[in-house]
Amino acid sequence: MGLSDIPVDIFPHLAYSFYIMKLSNNEIRGEGMIDQEMEIFELQADVCLALGNPRRLRILNLLKEGERSVSFLLEVVNINKANMSQHLSVLKQKGLVLSRKEGTTVYYRLTSPRISEACSIMRDVLRETLQEKERIAKHMRASSE
Repeated sequence: MGLSDIPVDIFPHLAYSFYIMKLSNNEIRGEGMIDQEMEIFELQADVCLALGNPRRLRILNLLKEGERSVSFLLEVVNINKANMSQHLSVLKQKGLVLSRKEGTTVYYRLTSPRISEACSIMRDVLRETLQEKERIAKHMRASSE
């Protein structure tokens, strides 16, 4: 029986040690940065999935102004409580929002203002793309007349 045959869930401290050794060996071979970069891309893709919902983007947009209560978000986004809870749970799980409870009221806020900046940049890029498409369509219509 070799070390690879030992179930890692039985010896979590060994699993951690093996993980550290693997990282060290990868860094020696120059693979550490590649693995780290790939891990960041995977995390980014995971967060982008969470951003792939218009209601979640609306919630994030509302939170750019600061902390908001769930009741405020419910009123403005105009969805039922179960759906809101699900959306906030996804955003929280992905590390985009934090919550705190004060009495019976739950408040949410962005984990970083840079989240709002990233969403804003993406909206600007999309606006520019739409404007360019409109400009091209207008030019094509004018030249066909």
